[in-house]
Amino acid sequence: MAAAAATAAIFPAASSSLESNSGTSSKANGGFVNLKPSRVSSGGLKFKASAQAPSKLGGSSTGSTSHKETSKNDGWMSSSSTPRTFINQLPDWSMLLAAITTIFLAAEKQWMMLDWKPKRLDELSDSFGLGKIVQDGLVFRQNFSIRSYEIGADRTASVETFMNHLQETALNHVKNAGLLGDGFGSTPEMSKRNLIWVVTKMQVLVDRYPTWGDVVQVDTWVSASGKNGMRRDWLVRDSKTGETLTRASSVWVMMNKQTRRLSKMPDEVREEIEPYFMNADPLVDDDSTKLPKLAVDAADYVREGLTPKWSDLDVNQHVNNVKYISWILESAPVPILESHELCSMTLEYRRECGRDSVLQTLASVSSPKCGEFECQHLLQLESGAEIVRGRTKWRPKLATSPQHAGQVLTECTLA
Repeated sequence: MAAAAATAAIFPAASSSLESNSGTSSKANGGFVNLKPSRVSSGGLKFKASAQAPSKLGGSSTGSTSHKETSKNDGWMSSSSTPRTFINQLPDWSMLLAAITTIFLAAEKQWMMLDWKPKRLDELSDSFGLGKIVQDGLVFRQNFSIRSYEIGADRTASVETFMNHLQETALNHVKNAGLLGDGFGSTPEMSKRNLIWVVTKMQVLVDRYPTWGDVVQVDTWVSASGKNGMRRDWLVRDSKTGETLTRASSVWVMMNKQTRRLSKMPDEVREEIEPYFMNADPLVDDDSTKLPKLAVDAADYVREGLTPKWSDLDVNQHVNNVKYISWILESAPVPILESHELCSMTLEYRRECGRDSVLQTLASVSSPKCGEFECQHLLQLESGAEIVRGRTKWRPKLATSPQHAGQVLTECTLA
């Protein structure tokens, strides 16, 4: 009897009331697990474990999950009871593949932008696409696309466009060589002594003018010119065909920026630039023919009242040499400009002019050959001080005007 009483105290006997209330949840006793008996067909007892949370915590009711929430969870479980196969157990790879593709594309872009491969000196190029140094570090090369605003009335690049390309490559050459100081094309040693470069002579030969959309390739290099000078040459070619378009050669000397007087080349500057001198002959043979001074009375065409604008000045506070060429060509006769094109130009720079200068340009025209013209030019201050002497040669626009070419040949035959 004692054993039966003990057993009954621990395991209460199953009754019909417990059987009917087996679907309800009883309250937990101090967080212990209640064992609920249920009948089995064999007449024995089957125990069901039910974990319950503490009923109260801090005076507030914290009962177990409600019957409604249990029902919701049961519904979710029933809705997701679809049989799982190997295919639907795989993760969604699309997002992972998209992320990997994005990473690889970004890495490829950075790989191309970062010029990681070591290069020889003749393959050095700057990161901004302003050109590159070739031929053992002695020649600078840069490409230019002919823009719509750089062509003239005959749909070809203007002379000023060519000259701007030459000047741009000269400065970029100094920059890429690591010799650009504070001045406009001056080296560090030149900047310490307030020295700048000034051009004294320029010769240009034009074989053919590019048109809108063409890409030209400009090569430039420097050589020694006497004891105190430097010569710079340019070769302009068609980037696609390699056809020579323009050849140019110039001579430069040093001038003190403060006194505005010519200066000898200091030894420190010579040591700085000599490693970049190229041992080569001038690309254009020196035109030793003297450029005579043109008098106003002997000029066929005179243009007066020319004044520099603020935009015509460079950082050295004098008129850019390309502007001189524009002024010189303004004195050329319009009929020649319409029917002929410039094929040769020789300029001798005598002095600089500033913002307050008032100039006049003079020109005289001759025809040494049938169908060709030669002009003598003089750009001077109205006071009479010479700025630039020049000579230009003009040939018929045969390539762009076959009809005019026939007319020229007829006139030459009749003459």
